[in-house]
Amino acid sequence: MNDARLPDPAASAGGLPVVALVGRPNVGKSTLFNRLVRARRAIVDDVPGVTRDRLVAPATHAGREFLCVDTGGVTSAPARDALAAGVRAQTLAAIAEADVVVVVVDGVAGLEPEDRETIRLVRRSGKPMLLAVNKLDRPGRDALAHDFLREGLEPLAVSAAHHRGVEALLDAIVAALPPPGGAPAGGEGGTRVAIIGRPNVGKSSLLNRLLGAERTIVAPEAGTTRDAIDTPIVVGGRRWVLIDTAGIRRRTHVRDPLERHGAVRALGTLERSDLVLVVLDAAEGMTDQDARIVGRAWQAGRGVVLLANKWDTLPPERRDPADFRAAIATFHGAFADLPLLCVSAKTGEGLGGLWPLVARVERAYDATLPTPAVNEALADAVASHPPPSPGGRPLRFFYATQTARRPPAVTVFTNAPEAVPAAYARYLAGQLVARFCLVGVPLRLRFRARRRAERPRVPSRAAAGERPRPARGRSRR
Repeated sequence: MNDARLPDPAASAGGLPVVALVGRPNVGKSTLFNRLVRARRAIVDDVPGVTRDRLVAPATHAGREFLCVDTGGVTSAPARDALAAGVRAQTLAAIAEADVVVVVVDGVAGLEPEDRETIRLVRRSGKPMLLAVNKLDRPGRDALAHDFLREGLEPLAVSAAHHRGVEALLDAIVAALPPPGGAPAGGEGGTRVAIIGRPNVGKSSLLNRLLGAERTIVAPEAGTTRDAIDTPIVVGGRRWVLIDTAGIRRRTHVRDPLERHGAVRALGTLERSDLVLVVLDAAEGMTDQDARIVGRAWQAGRGVVLLANKWDTLPPERRDPADFRAAIATFHGAFADLPLLCVSAKTGEGLGGLWPLVARVERAYDATLPTPAVNEALADAVASHPPPSPGGRPLRFFYATQTARRPPAVTVFTNAPEAVPAAYARYLAGQLVARFCLVGVPLRLRFRARRRAERPRVPSRAAAGERPRPARGRSRR
């Protein structure tokens, strides 16, 4: 189906070592995770079990870089449902993939049976282990850490909430990391691709299919994924980072504050993404909420690919991609030209063309537009459809140049930037998009007044909507 796979931890993100935080629910793993990565990446709440999937983010300390992994809570009680079993399986997978495991315990609550179970699990793995005794907010509480000496580990007293002992924990983590090795060629990181959409449209199933592993928990109830989950991946020698997100519903339909928080994080993920895969339910088509999500991604300046998931569930008479696109054009015409794939995360149908399409959009997102070609395209567009004259004042476009990338932006110098009608600006943008094949990318077109010292670069003034003027000092005859 595709050559995407879950990378080996040693090869992930440029060969960075992996540090996993494990422990029973509500001991402060997510707060500590946020401290270690120096960002609010994990949702923190007093309700146990907020973290379900593995959450991964890079961290740096004392010149060493590593991946930090937050996990769900480990309990000694048998799992009562598939979701609890999935959380435990994710934690066990994080331990298996880690180079160093940090067991987080609650120093105020003392040593609990679940803590002993977690320590036994890590010991069986043979991985280097550190014990972080959390919630010791002041020096007077440090003696509480002695309760954990019976496990044969040197306890590290920390308070994630008050940033006590975090630097010492980071020193211990760096000391336990394997010696630095050579990173694979090709640079670090990769283009960041977010998977967003309404709840229960199959985002996590799609991620698991692309990775070829149960990387995220998949459950039939909506709202299973709450955090944004980053997963490095290599496809055909090319680096990408896939970001699974919580489902985004209309605010009036969201009652659970944690779900609302997850949806806010999903929208915030747009700010650190490059491209976006917007997952639609093929049976429902593009709904108004889907259109809002696409609009948010577009306004954020992200490249967009539409994925009509669950294509395998449609009856044969409805399995026509042209009809699906026509429906988008009828009800949400602004997005009718976005790249679209009809896929099935369950069977893999249609996903063979995903990475070539994503690569095409990424090339457009990072495109460099030569200035002479931009001006030639502007001149041709103006010649084919001259601009209006608002208030009787003719609009003149002198020259244009690319002023930004990712996404591309073009600045057009004109005699009256405030007078360019929105409809004509859309026309010019459409002509540039077509000329440079900017598929799935929101071209930013800006208009600016020309300074007197700036000289026109458009090949033909007549083509740019301005009549030729005689040179000074020459006869008009």
